[in-house]
Amino acid sequence: MTGKLTLAVPVLVAATWAIAQEDTFAFIPDGGRTILAAALSADASLAGRLAAAATAEEWLSRIERGDLPGIAGLDDWQARTLADYLAYAAPVDPAALQPDGRDMTLERCQSCHIVTVVVTQARTREAWLGTLAKPSHVEIPLTTPERDQLADYLAVNAGLPIDAIPPELRAGGASY
Repeated sequence: MTGKLTLAVPVLVAATWAIAQEDTFAFIPDGGRTILAAALSADASLAGRLAAAATAEEWLSRIERGDLPGIAGLDDWQARTLADYLAYAAPVDPAALQPDGRDMTLERCQSCHIVTVVVTQARTREAWLGTLAKPSHVEIPLTTPERDQLADYLAVNAGLPIDAIPPELRAGGASY
């Protein structure tokens, strides 16, 4: 019994930490993966309509027209975020959704500086790509499509007002 308990404790601690992390960053807008996962849960038939590649503008048009069952009630930011994600992720495998811009922000950006530095900056896609091309950022392990996807996510979802950030995450900055 002790062996099973020894293995269970680290798993329980890791799961608890992951839930606490998610709650800590709830103020950061959902990424396309999260929006899509919820839609797929609501309507499994949606997966069949995500089998072809399309541009973000084409996906956005389909979302706005209501051509995708299970996707409704999105605000402009959510629709744009999902359209950008689908442009990178389609064709979609519902069992293995790719990370989205929010995932990359939390995993990659936060490895060097507090997330507030990123999510409070309102910038264009080109400005984000410019930052990602700087010497301090080129070594971040991202493929070119991932950099593009991250820039698209941030262009739509960053620029949060400081009041939206939990007080404990407002101070700080780059650690490099």
